[in-house]
Amino acid sequence: MDFLTTDLTDLHTKLVNKEISAVELTQATLDNIAATDDKYEAFITVMHAEALAKAAQVDAQGIDANNILSGIPYGIKDNMVTEGVTTTAASHILENFKPIYNAAVVEKLADAGSIGVGKLNMDEFAMGSTTETSYYKQTKNAWDQTKIPGGSSGGSAVAVAAGQVPFALGSDTGGSIRQPAAFNGIVGLKPTYGRVSRWGLIAFASSLDQIGQFTRTVKDNAAVLAAIAGHDNRDQTSSDRAVPDYTASLTGDIKGLKIAVPVEYFGEGVDTDVADTVKVGIKQLEALGAIVEEVSMPHTKYGVAAYYILGSSEASSNLQRFDGIRYGFRADNVKNLDDLYVQTRTQGFGDEVKRRIMLGTHSLSAGSYDAYFKKAAQVRTLMNEDFQNVFAKYDLIVAPTTPNVAYDFGQNTEDPQVAYMNDVLTIPVNMAGLPGLSINAGFVDGLPVGMQLIGNRFQEETVYKAAYAFEQATRLFEQIPGGAK
Repeated sequence: MDFLTTDLTDLHTKLVNKEISAVELTQATLDNIAATDDKYEAFITVMHAEALAKAAQVDAQGIDANNILSGIPYGIKDNMVTEGVTTTAASHILENFKPIYNAAVVEKLADAGSIGVGKLNMDEFAMGSTTETSYYKQTKNAWDQTKIPGGSSGGSAVAVAAGQVPFALGSDTGGSIRQPAAFNGIVGLKPTYGRVSRWGLIAFASSLDQIGQFTRTVKDNAAVLAAIAGHDNRDQTSSDRAVPDYTASLTGDIKGLKIAVPVEYFGEGVDTDVADTVKVGIKQLEALGAIVEEVSMPHTKYGVAAYYILGSSEASSNLQRFDGIRYGFRADNVKNLDDLYVQTRTQGFGDEVKRRIMLGTHSLSAGSYDAYFKKAAQVRTLMNEDFQNVFAKYDLIVAPTTPNVAYDFGQNTEDPQVAYMNDVLTIPVNMAGLPGLSINAGFVDGLPVGMQLIGNRFQEETVYKAAYAFEQATRLFEQIPGGAK
């Protein structure tokens, strides 16, 4: 089963018409993963028995003709807990950890009749932008296996881009859905903060984390968001706003839509060819009837520094729970309780996780709190004001997703600051809690370039409307790894 030549609508029609059963579709998906994953290394755990059992249950109940996700297989980033299925967050410290409950999004998709087929590789605890910090394996870019897939949701992006699954869940703390979506030429959405429940997501930075989804097309993306969005009493940051029919906004008509283009997003550090490709994409939106104007967002340049202080501080707090006492990896041959903590965390966490824990702990310390954490929080407020000033006059912001296309493995491992700057264009969206979508805008040297569409809070419909019009005008989704569809 190769999902590069179909979409959710086609699959749904085949299931409803009994041209294929959920069991047959799931088995074909599992067979394709087995045949291709040595090439891509997207999956940490494949859920053979669980997936086939769920598919048999769906067939027995009958495909829901009114639910496009009924009987559809999908992949799950390995930082979302799955009952009885190993969940590692790509870390040694959670090796062989089997949760006793499902994350809210996994529950929602199970209720919709969707079939989880496996847990996808990622940067350890979602800390990274290349998937190179995973303890288990190195996921390869779908277009060129010598290049990074992006991160932290690299496995999720590649599984969709390579046609292993029709959609996959990811999480986005500073660009971890949009950046790998850009590097793999697919659609990735980070919803508004609170739009999708984070209950059951292994936390990195709780005020920044948001679950979202990867698909090949905008319509598929909108359908998945409709299924996973909504209020959840178990997540106190979850919004109680009604969930609209996101596919209803996909008319292709964007005449009069006011688009802002921030000059700072095309500044120093952004590759010229990437910038030019996105500018061509913006011209296409203009040709479709949108009104495009340049704006300034002066506090953008402080985003990376503020993000790494705030995110690392929250990570320092959240990761205290991994101590070797209750679950996960526990160090052997320890002398006492203190030694158990030290050895478990020393052996269980990777270098990048340790780096961020140390940075966060320092930022929260008594002597540094005012100078670092408090100042970063103030910068976050200023960045949010920049966005609200723009959205007072415009419907949408459009910019590059990343400063460059996918690059070689190991290129930035010696200098983490260079790697951190890869998120300079995606971080502001998380700092302000906004929805952001990446869509393929073209190619540079045979590798996809992402164009980022940013909306005001809970304006995913506007984002989808513009993305769909662009997608239908350019048909870039028909370009797939290895050739045209």
